Amino acid sequence: MLDFIPEKQFSAIRRKNLSKRFPHDRLMIFAGDLKVRANDTDYKFRPHSAFAHLTGLGMDYEPGAVLMFEPVVVHEKSSKKKMYTHLCTLYIEPMKDRTTDEFYKSTRYGEFWIGKKPSLAMFEATTGIRVLPKSELKEALKKKIDILAKTRIISESSSDKKLLEACAQLRLIKDRWEIQQLENAVEATREGFEDVVRSIPKLREQPRSEKAVEGVFAAKALSKGNGVGYESIVASGEHATTLHWIRNTGILHTGELLLLDAGVEMDSLYTADITRTLPISGEFSFWQRKVYDIVLDAANTAFRQAKPGNTFGSVHDAAMLVIAQGLIDLGILKVSLEEALSENGGQHRRWMCHGTSHHLGLDVHDCADVRKAEYVDGVLKPGMVFTIEPGLYFKHDDMLVPREFRGIGIRIEDDILITDDGARNLSAEIPRNPEHVESWMKTLWNS
Repeated sequence: MLDFIPEKQFSAIRRKNLSKRFPHDRLMIFAGDLKVRANDTDYKFRPHSAFAHLTGLGMDYEPGAVLMFEPVVVHEKSSKKKMYTHLCTLYIEPMKDRTTDEFYKSTRYGEFWIGKKPSLAMFEATTGIRVLPKSELKEALKKKIDILAKTRIISESSSDKKLLEACAQLRLIKDRWEIQQLENAVEATREGFEDVVRSIPKLREQPRSEKAVEGVFAAKALSKGNGVGYESIVASGEHATTLHWIRNTGILHTGELLLLDAGVEMDSLYTADITRTLPISGEFSFWQRKVYDIVLDAANTAFRQAKPGNTFGSVHDAAMLVIAQGLIDLGILKVSLEEALSENGGQHRRWMCHGTSHHLGLDVHDCADVRKAEYVDGVLKPGMVFTIEPGLYFKHDDMLVPREFRGIGIRIEDDILITDDGARNLSAEIPRNPEHVESWMKTLWNS
């Protein structure tokens, strides 16, 4: 049987909703193929997110698979009126068992090489989708369909924009099963953050201690799920002012801060995305705390805007107002709040140039293919899950910043679920108030 068994009724609803959008079109969603890492070795396989969403399949079971929606005509019994739907078929390359020569010869499909994998019958029973050998796909594409308007494809090489957009739109609002997967990912990430905190006293001042922290978190991610959902950012000191610092080759120095941006990905491929900024000594300095308080205030203010009926962009606007005012209060921003927030202003974005939020789900930056009108300008609805992650980043050589702040980078990121009457912080159990962070670290170090 499959190690990971999805709840097939949810993926069936997703396929039905996609079918309604393209009643006369053939839809083909490719899982993708294995990618060569070097010579005859491949990267770990991950299916396309649209494929995973519509089939419920994650992990590495189906390289080369194709999900096809074939348009068919049905008749409503009462009126004999023609209606249109799709017959869904999953085309999968069968694993090569002992009855085949490929058992020994195929490094990608031979069971001698990669182990036993589910049969086509097991795939069908688990997904609720008709499953056929991939060798039959070519013949199926030759079949004449009178109502066929066009063939729309999502693949690694080329994708139909409307189909890609529709698949992303379906993921904007998470169903109950998806929310549970995200909650599990957040809980596993919380455990990973605790493991990291426990490791800090032993790793301080050690060569490549950022890399060691990365390993500590990765170990938890692999024990709880499919691994990390993205390359972990383990940024100490000045490295925290580089937004996507993933080299992780630095040293954790006492007196500096550690910015940890990491998330566990479950076997279903749903991932958390959480950031905490931790004092490596266990206590924030006076100047670190000054900056931290501004970022935390921005996060809390943004959270209060996260409720049904508000726009996605309003969350960002709320955070930026606090960031701009905080920079003015620190004496760093030399213009008025009104000018900074004006269309021709934006001077504060020198120190926070990224957005405050992005959708979260199968992709760490989920639903990225939807139109701006549905993303930044979209209205928040129950079931949406996204991050809130304001930050401030002062480069060590930024002469517009007082010396005491240079080299400080702080980000606080939480995963937020919109509910019927507001929002829930899924990652609230990971301390974020500075006093709580300090006491949390002390408790873990003494346990």
